[in-house]
Amino acid sequence: MPKLRTIGSVSAAALLAVFGAGESSAMADDTIKHPGDHPDYKVEIEPHGTLAFANLYGNGYDGSSTGFGAGGRFTIPVVQNGFIPNINNNVGVTFGLDFVHYSCDYRFPGGGKYDCSANFLFFPVAMQWNFFVAERWSVAAEPGLYIYHGFFDDPCKGTGFSCDGPTRTSVQPAFYAVGRYHFNEKTSLTMRIGYPTFSVGVSFFM
Repeated sequence: MPKLRTIGSVSAAALLAVFGAGESSAMADDTIKHPGDHPDYKVEIEPHGTLAFANLYGNGYDGSSTGFGAGGRFTIPVVQNGFIPNINNNVGVTFGLDFVHYSCDYRFPGGGKYDCSANFLFFPVAMQWNFFVAERWSVAAEPGLYIYHGFFDDPCKGTGFSCDGPTRTSVQPAFYAVGRYHFNEKTSLTMRIGYPTFSVGVSFFM
């Protein structure tokens, strides 16, 4: 729980920072006051690099709580003028896939450790609420959930023991804060921070 509280605090701080950056930029123009004044797109495609915070190991495993990988997102707008009709916002459904690699140790019941690794697949699904705060900047909040599935190395390989390498699958809540710098109406630099992952990539608005 302390780890989740820490991640929650970091996510909240990041969200405030993202909105603060957007607010500073918004002082230079009034894009946020013009509903519909944002890229007209049917789908947003976002390849990205991923840093994962969640330690999802099963019983017997211990190790780094940070994983590295890559993935992508697809976002489909469903409400062009958003929930607040007098500001520049829209709402979409976002989903995707991330591949993440972790290092870990297996602790044997009688003592001792064995170096191993684990690969995880993350399947996030969330609502994306976008706010187009300035000509070049937009921010978003993404509440949702993610499904994950982990593949572990054989923890007994080379030890003389016989056992099966486990897998692990579950569903967890997720929340992300998103910030974008729009190079033009078709591309943006996109940063997403929250739980369980942090990512940086490029969005293509099609």
